[in-house]
Amino acid sequence: MEQPMDGAVESALRHVKTSVRTLGAYTLKPYEPRIKLNQNESPFDVPREIKDRIHAILADRPWNRYPPFVAANFIQAVSEATRWPADGILVANGSNELIQSILGVVVGPGVSVVIPEPTFTLYRLMTEVNGGTVVSVALADDLSFDVDAIIRAARDTEAAVVVLCSPNNPTGAALSRAEIERVHDETGALILLDQAYVEFGGYDAIPLLEGRPRLVVLRTFSKAMAMAGLRAGYMLAHPALANEVHKAKLPYNINFFTEIAAAEVLRCRDVMHDLVRKIAKERDRVVAEMGTIPGIRVYPTAANFVLFRVETPNLTHGDVFDRLLADYGVLVRDVSRYPMLERCLRVNAGTTEENDVFLAGLRTIMREATA
Repeated sequence: MEQPMDGAVESALRHVKTSVRTLGAYTLKPYEPRIKLNQNESPFDVPREIKDRIHAILADRPWNRYPPFVAANFIQAVSEATRWPADGILVANGSNELIQSILGVVVGPGVSVVIPEPTFTLYRLMTEVNGGTVVSVALADDLSFDVDAIIRAARDTEAAVVVLCSPNNPTGAALSRAEIERVHDETGALILLDQAYVEFGGYDAIPLLEGRPRLVVLRTFSKAMAMAGLRAGYMLAHPALANEVHKAKLPYNINFFTEIAAAEVLRCRDVMHDLVRKIAKERDRVVAEMGTIPGIRVYPTAANFVLFRVETPNLTHGDVFDRLLADYGVLVRDVSRYPMLERCLRVNAGTTEENDVFLAGLRTIMREATA
C-alpha cells in the first residue's frame, strides 16, 4: 500500500502538475565496468591533433565573458557541412535539448503526438511533461517500422507531430527515403526525424528538407563525432520553424568550449568519418559472429549498436547481463522493459579488442547454457 506523504513533501509538490508527478524520470544506473558498451558511445576519442587545436583556441579565450548569444561559429560550420541555410539551423546542448524545445513549442493539452514504439523514451516523456497525448504505434513483429500504421494513426488523431528515430534506438531499424517521404507527404503533421545514428547507416534525410517545411532533422555529436562528454547537437528545419523553436531555447545554452570544439571537429569531419567506418565495420563483424551463437536472436541494425534477444529457456537476459559484467567486465544495456523487447539486451560496437572480449564471453555463456 502506498504510504501517505508528510506535510512538507505534500506542500513542496502542491503545484507540480499531476501528469508530471506520475511519470518516471529518465535515468541510468551507474556502473564502473572494464569495458563499457551500454551507451552507444564512440570507442574512439577525438584525435589528439584536433584536441590540440581546440585547446590552443580555448587558451586565448577569456573565460570571464559569456559565450556568444548566437553560436555563429558552430552554426556556420553546420551550414557548410550540411549545405543548409544558417537561419534554418539551431544548435544546442545535445540534440535532447532540441527535442525538448521542439515539443515544447508544439505540444500541449489535447495535442496528439504519434510515436512508433519501442524507441527512445525521451520522446514520450517530453510529450507527457507538456501535457500532450502519446499515440503509440507498435513496430512490426520484426521490429521494422509499420509505415502504413504510422500514417493511419497520424491521420485518425490529427496528430500535430510524428516522431521518427532512424536508425531507431534501441532496435537499429532504419527508414528508407520513400518511407520518410510518405510519412511527411501523406500526413499534415510536423515530422521530427531524429538521426542521431545516421552516420553509421540508413538514409541521410537532409536532401528531403528542401520543399518539405514540416520536416525537422536532428543530429548529435555524441555518437559519430565522439563528443558525448561535451554535449552538442543541431537541428535543421525551415527558417520560419527554426525561429519559433528558438523562442523555447535558453539563452547561452552552448558554452564556448562546446561551440569551439564542435565547429573544429565538424571541419575535420573527414577524419571522424574514417573512425565511423571502422566502427561500422566492427559492428558488421559483431553481428555476423553473434549470428553463429546458438540461443540468441540478433536483429538487423543500421546504427552503431546491436539488439539481441536471449531465447534459451533455461537462461534469462538478466543472467547474461550479470555474467558479462561479473565474469568479463563487459557492460551492455538491459532494454527488456521496453515494449516488445522482453529478454532483450543491446550492445554497442567497441574497439576490436573490446568486441572480442564481449563475443568470447557471450559465446561461453550461451554454450554453457545450451550444453
